[in-house]
Amino acid sequence: MSEAHCHLRVIGARRADRLRCAAAAGGPTVVALCDRRLRGPYTGVDTVLTALLPEAHARWPELVEEHRAELLYGVPELAEVIGTVPQQLTSTGPFAHRTRRSGGRMIRCMSQGVVTFLLGYARRVAAEGGGPLRLVFEDIHAAEVTTQEFVALLLRRCDPEILQVVVCGRDELPDGELAGTLPRRARTLRVADTANAPAGTVPHDERGPEALVRAYVEADGSSDDPAEAAAYAAAYAADPERIRALHDRRADRLERNATWGTRVGALPYHRERGTDPGRRGRAALTEALRLCAEQDFSAAVVDLGLRGRAVTDPAADQQAFCEFTTQAAGALVPLGRLEESLALYFDLRKRYTDPVVHMTTSFAIAMLYTRFFSPRDHEAAIAWQNNAVALSALLRDPRERALHQVFNDNALAVIEMHRGNFHHGLSLIEAGIARLDGQPATEEWVVHRSRLLYNRARLLAALGRVDEAYTDLSTLVELDPYSTEYLGERARISRGRGDPAAALADYDTAIALSPPFPELYRDRGAARREAGDAEGALADFDLVLELEPDDLPARAHRAELLLDAGDLAGAERDVLAGLELRPDDARLLCLYGMVLLERGQVRQAERRLDAALAADPDYPPALVNRAAAHFRLGRPAAAAEVLTRALHSVGADPHVLLHRGMAHAAAQRAALALDDFDTALTLPGADLAEIHYQRGLCLLGLDQYDMGVADLQVCRRLGAHLDDIEELLASA
Repeated sequence: MSEAHCHLRVIGARRADRLRCAAAAGGPTVVALCDRRLRGPYTGVDTVLTALLPEAHARWPELVEEHRAELLYGVPELAEVIGTVPQQLTSTGPFAHRTRRSGGRMIRCMSQGVVTFLLGYARRVAAEGGGPLRLVFEDIHAAEVTTQEFVALLLRRCDPEILQVVVCGRDELPDGELAGTLPRRARTLRVADTANAPAGTVPHDERGPEALVRAYVEADGSSDDPAEAAAYAAAYAADPERIRALHDRRADRLERNATWGTRVGALPYHRERGTDPGRRGRAALTEALRLCAEQDFSAAVVDLGLRGRAVTDPAADQQAFCEFTTQAAGALVPLGRLEESLALYFDLRKRYTDPVVHMTTSFAIAMLYTRFFSPRDHEAAIAWQNNAVALSALLRDPRERALHQVFNDNALAVIEMHRGNFHHGLSLIEAGIARLDGQPATEEWVVHRSRLLYNRARLLAALGRVDEAYTDLSTLVELDPYSTEYLGERARISRGRGDPAAALADYDTAIALSPPFPELYRDRGAARREAGDAEGALADFDLVLELEPDDLPARAHRAELLLDAGDLAGAERDVLAGLELRPDDARLLCLYGMVLLERGQVRQAERRLDAALAADPDYPPALVNRAAAHFRLGRPAAAAEVLTRALHSVGADPHVLLHRGMAHAAAQRAALALDDFDTALTLPGADLAEIHYQRGLCLLGLDQYDMGVADLQVCRRLGAHLDDIEELLASA
């Protein structure tokens, strides 16, 4: 395959060498430098969007409108080109009251939306005879994890004939998804280091030491020129104050027109290295920390928080030190670094006797135990949260006391919900709402009220009071109409209430407002399937699997749809792809058995169904289909036994009773068969025609002709088994 028709990975020691190779390989359209010190998260992605968005907005405004939220997420200044997006209530509340983090999930969905935008742009360009669009991501080894994940998604999803990705960096694989994607999706080119080239083959660098030092500083920490690095190190050793002053001047120039990215990247980098890291450096890091925390850039928040701790005196500046620490500790959680998070909270508890510090860290530690540690420890959580509740009651300021009491009682209710104490949890929430009713409706109280209402809705749903839960969620949607969380939860409640139209309306609204959350499309696909829209459901599952091929629930949903449609090969492909990821998944093993049953490969199906039941002995579909295999192999008594196990799992189900009745009849146990048929006829959702048909056959077998014929007549009136019934009635 030619270099123009594949993604490329260019490896070399120096940026200049790599870029020369990338240019020779195909003349890239956009070159993006990705060093995280420049502009933090999405460094490089912002360059691409800044280059392409004006044309896209002018020529295809509908494409930009569809992805506005994702395009602005990491590059807010692009609002000057495409306008702003509505904000959710929790995003507009006071920064100090933000305790929930979506972390990597939100950012990944935003990246997926940007990838979809770039694909749409590239396809439009190609349709007009242009392209392929070529994007070069340079310094990938120094990129922030958000950019690295974005590039991995772009490589996986993009056809290089339409959009070619060129990834340049040193000979070291980055962490995470990109490490696995690069070798699979990109052809590798290696370039020689011109620093080792023979004399006279490359231009001589004639810059003096001062010019080299200035160039290093002006590069904002991204220089990979050995001469610049050596000159900087020597100058710093000789006169560190002069170098700090250079960093100050560079920061001053950047600050005049600093974008969001500059304020989280280059600006704090220089202020840390300037003449006043403890004041101006700390201020720059604080602003960067808050900007990244507002967008849930967890890895950046951890980095900035730890850097902030390093320049802050914990005794003289307790408040700043605590903010850096708690933000870093909270951001470690979505990264899965739970023990490090816990250690930071304990560090604060050892340093300070301030009751607010102990109250807030007790709450945070309780959340680690009840939500994140594996296994969860709700008993430890309740002990820690009781401490937070007790301390909040001792706060002197009445307003602060009321605020924290409501907040901590809400957290206590969440833990009680996790412990299964739904009624106690609900009483705590109700008390919090009553307390809020006596407070002025300020912005911070509105945010707290919304969380209380949401948790009350969850508890009401858990108690089976779904109509009340629906009412609370409707109030929340009115309060925060842009919250996809509330819309998605209300849709789930609507499905449970048997209102698929309302559920689909909420899913449609949530999807229109949000980046491409796979779970929203997956849930809408399930709702569409329940509503009989197989084509719409299939489209949703297809999209989920384009975004996330490893999404096993969507894989299983699509396999079931394909099986229902008779596409056995397609269903089998999805099942096998899923089993590669999770070989002992009961649902997938059962589906494999069902495919084999449809093909008539009953003994092979038995093995897969037995494996499904080994993974989950009470999985109803596996039990029902295992019974079907027994029946088809001439073992009706064994089929009836397995169906009895299924009924223990699902309760009185008319379909399972019908099939157990058929098994009993085949096993010459007519009385048991008739009992099952009679019970099934009394249950909602029963297939009346089939039950009367099987009951009639059973009665005819007992020589009870009049009763048997009566059942067959009912079946005929329902329009089923017409030819068979005519033949039976004629012979009877």
